[in-house]
Amino acid sequence: MLKLYGGTRSRASIVHWYLEELGIPYEFVKLDMQAGEHLQPEYLAINPVGKVPAIVDGDFKIWESGAILLYLADKYSKTPLSPEERAVFSQWVLFANATLGPGIFVEASREREMPRLLTPLNEIFSRQPFLLGNEFTVVDVAVGSILNYIPIMLKLDLSSYPAVLNYMKQLSERPAFQKSISGRA
Repeated sequence: MLKLYGGTRSRASIVHWYLEELGIPYEFVKLDMQAGEHLQPEYLAINPVGKVPAIVDGDFKIWESGAILLYLADKYSKTPLSPEERAVFSQWVLFANATLGPGIFVEASREREMPRLLTPLNEIFSRQPFLLGNEFTVVDVAVGSILNYIPIMLKLDLSSYPAVLNYMKQLSERPAFQKSISGRA
């Protein structure tokens, strides 16, 4: 059975959300980060950097939330992706982790980056319910989790981005989201 390793209030909740969406069986292995369980040899054999999340799927081990999401989409989604579709998925997952997350959560650049990032997202969500159109995909987990961390971790006024707020609300009402991000796994 696939194992997801994570800690309380970690990015493991992003992977947890997607696993719930996929409906595949998995075991959540909660590491006590305060006690340093993520720095023990047993876990370092899975992720030598000692960060969470990581998964073990049979003999395969992978870490970094974005890489895990893309792996799960490739292996468990019902529709095989063309190289172009895979590239678009990668683009949005990398955007979430490397651009959107730092743009929102790094205070020094937030004032400059937030409008630059949220304005085009607001335009996209004013035309369609999900990032890639009418269908929920792994990219919505990646981008949507970062956006939905804003009200959990920061007190930012997002009223200038009503379509983004609507998207966040729509995602937060999904049962799989409720079992993961809302529960802050």
